[in-house]
Amino acid sequence: MKVLCIDDEPDILEVLGLSLKMRWPDVEVLKAEDGPTALALFERESPDLLIVDLGLPGMDGYEVIRRVRLHSDVPIVILSVRDQEQDIVKGLELGADDYVTKPFGHLQLLARIQALIRRASSRPNGVEEVIEVGTIRLDPNTREVYVADKAVSLTPTEYTILYHLVRNADRVMTHQSLLSKVWGGEAVDDRHLLTVHINHLRAKLGDTGEEPSLILTERGIGYRLAK
Repeated sequence: MKVLCIDDEPDILEVLGLSLKMRWPDVEVLKAEDGPTALALFERESPDLLIVDLGLPGMDGYEVIRRVRLHSDVPIVILSVRDQEQDIVKGLELGADDYVTKPFGHLQLLARIQALIRRASSRPNGVEEVIEVGTIRLDPNTREVYVADKAVSLTPTEYTILYHLVRNADRVMTHQSLLSKVWGGEAVDDRHLLTVHINHLRAKLGDTGEEPSLILTERGIGYRLAK
């Protein structure tokens, strides 16, 4: 596994490298202190996961995320001192999968990374039946998703959310339930993390009207996929 860590503070990069090596001794840690170097490393090394600081010199983390997402659905974790909701949501809307704010707990960060890796690499142990709900067809064996017979490209996080919604079609899934299933116990109270990804998912499914007709909001409770 290769992890690209992008931060303008060498001490943070050192700590990240040590933490990752302690958890995964065989991990290859790539380091970049600015956006252009990070993008060059990304193109050359094809890392399996990115950890991105937002406050980078020259090219900020938002632009790095935007450019990576033009070509790849590699898992991305934001690691930043910016803890205002609008900063976090902006990063998620550009395509990041998760975020951790500085100062950070190493166990928390590693748990979030572990959840992302699991989502990106998960495959069913046995053959699962293709699930069809309305115009949505989801194949758990290939992770392919179709809407009205048109293929839809989803990030690992978006796919995992949709998978749980289609498996529980026409039943309400609470915010806490979805957060726990997708991000693990570290994110059970982080509703706007879920909201941003639900909005992305709706857009990709073509569910963009004033009143969504596929993924329904159960106000104050959670979401339900309509049959």
